[in-house]
Amino acid sequence: MFFFPYFNPAFLASMIVLVPGIILAAYAQHKVKRTYAEYSQQPAASGLTGAQASRQLLNQAGLTDVAIEEIPGNLTDNYDPRERVLRLSQSVARGHSLAALGVAAHETGHALQDANGYVPLKVRSSLVPAAQFGSNFGWMIFIMGLFISSFRPLMTIGIVIFTAAVVFQIVTLPVELDASSRAMRLLQSNGIIVSGEAEGARKVLRAAALTYVAAALMSILMLVRMLLLSRRS
Repeated sequence: MFFFPYFNPAFLASMIVLVPGIILAAYAQHKVKRTYAEYSQQPAASGLTGAQASRQLLNQAGLTDVAIEEIPGNLTDNYDPRERVLRLSQSVARGHSLAALGVAAHETGHALQDANGYVPLKVRSSLVPAAQFGSNFGWMIFIMGLFISSFRPLMTIGIVIFTAAVVFQIVTLPVELDASSRAMRLLQSNGIIVSGEAEGARKVLRAAALTYVAAALMSILMLVRMLLLSRRS
């Protein structure tokens, strides 16, 4: 016997739970794109590219073994703690702007977290497999239990699996915020940006941080929605 929640007021009501997350996510994406575009047009006085700044900061921290690679895409920058590789998008690696330096320093901050044994980063890294499985299959398993009455226990299983993805997003917040704080300290203490440029770099990092806040909120609201549906099915 199949269960069709689309005709259930509870199902429609649960959709409303997601509205704040959807609005914040849309705003965050708009904000980061607009801010990055604005400060990509403002070259830093140091004249360093993002890759050069990262290399300088890594070397000063004694992390000469951390490689820097250029990757395609826009704002695809990341640090891989497993391979100890800092990957920068072309516009960041080759860019001389405040935006490029801010993003490069942020990813360098992750490398320093890794070197210093920053606990939230370790926790996040350990959660990656479970979080990927939970985000890909948690909702799918839940839906099977929701639609097919004989498979009701799958709803609970789906919720438990999806919770791993939620925990990952929550743990990501302090990791990203700390990396941004490190980035600003590194940029200023090493003279890569001057005092008059700090606010621009800070705005880029704040806008990027908002996307992580939105992602965490959205995952929490998705979990709340699943809980509501499981109780009212």
